[in-house]
Amino acid sequence: MNLNNSRLTTNDIVQLAALLPNLPTLEELDLSWNELIGGALKLLTSHLQHTPQLRVLELASCGLSGLDISSLGDSLQLLVNIEKIDLSWNSDLGGNLSLFSQKLQPCSTLKILKLVDCNLTREDGIALGKALSVTTNLEILDLSMNKSVGCGLATLFQELRHVPHLQVLKLYNCGLTQDSIQDLGIALNYVPGMKKMVLSCNGIGGGFKETATHLLNVTQLQVFDVHDCSLTEGDISALTQIIPLLKNLQVLNLALNKNIGDAVRHLIARIRFLPRFKDLTASNCNLTKESIVELADTLPNMTELETLDLSWNKCLGGNLGVLIQMLQNETRLRVLKLCSCNLTGQDLASLVSLSCAGFLSSLEMLHLTYNNTVDDQSWVMFFQEINGLKALSELDIGLMPLSHRECSPWLAVLLCCLSRLPSLLELGMHHWVITASQCELLDTFNKQNQRNIHFTY
Repeated sequence: MNLNNSRLTTNDIVQLAALLPNLPTLEELDLSWNELIGGALKLLTSHLQHTPQLRVLELASCGLSGLDISSLGDSLQLLVNIEKIDLSWNSDLGGNLSLFSQKLQPCSTLKILKLVDCNLTREDGIALGKALSVTTNLEILDLSMNKSVGCGLATLFQELRHVPHLQVLKLYNCGLTQDSIQDLGIALNYVPGMKKMVLSCNGIGGGFKETATHLLNVTQLQVFDVHDCSLTEGDISALTQIIPLLKNLQVLNLALNKNIGDAVRHLIARIRFLPRFKDLTASNCNLTKESIVELADTLPNMTELETLDLSWNKCLGGNLGVLIQMLQNETRLRVLKLCSCNLTGQDLASLVSLSCAGFLSSLEMLHLTYNNTVDDQSWVMFFQEINGLKALSELDIGLMPLSHRECSPWLAVLLCCLSRLPSLLELGMHHWVITASQCELLDTFNKQNQRNIHFTY
């Protein structure tokens, strides 16, 4: 039963509770994004004995009060088959989590627990850590966007020994520090099946110099997200020694780490030893030209690569050809993001050449946003000659905010080009000056060609 975002009221909860005796086989109940039911949850939870098969309970952003949380805790003994509970975006959970966590039942069937942006405190982190001893089947734990919980995670990390099946740990923006990473590193020995670890938006720079070797305990790791973590060259040097040994790694996100300097090129060079690697995000990393050359040298070995995001690295301007020419073999690239890279007309020509040769036939998303450095004639050339992008569904050529340029020099050429992009659904044109008559031309194209391209401008 999905009642997500249905504007439910207390009266609706009363009626729903009355229905539960007639729903003995109910397995999933989603009441998320109904903030008016806060304070009334007890009216529902007192009837959960009628739904013994319930596996999924989603109560994200429901305005839950301390009393609601306590009532939910009291009902846990009735949820003998529960596998997923989502209490995200309920700020009153902060300081009250123990009212729920202390009542988790021994040998709980819970596999997924999400507590995103719940205003959790240090004490909540400690309480949750103590509760792990009864949630031995836990596979996914998401505590993201709880900035004050960091100091309490030392206890939680120590208790990870009770959840050996944990596969996903998300700690985005949780107030982690260098010391936190050391505690987590030691705990990784307890969760050898970890597949996804998100540590982004935490001030953990310098924390990997001593603890990177602990990553060798999670040989199944597929996703490693450390974007915006103030990483240092020392962190990258340490990770360079370890990451090539994680043979199952598929996704690496280093974005917004502006101080990793030239050290990142050595890490890029060793990605070639990861046979399943699919996604590299290194946007806004202050890459050097040497890093781009190293990436170009590595690309032929990245045969499974699907996503490449190098946005906000100005060194790409005038040098994209060095990189692009190394994609001249069979590629699975689906997403290419080159936003705000100071691209030139020659860079666009390199993209055109590659597409015309058929080497970007799998590309679905191309972002060229904020490249105000491309002149009008180069856009004309791009739309006149771009070919072979049969799978492209999203293209963004928007300009930087406060920038305003006429699209008249190339709009007619664009309209002709659209017929050669049969899969295109979204075209971003932010900050290009488009007149009312030009808007009509775009609408007419959709009508005449029975297309439904969404133009954003």
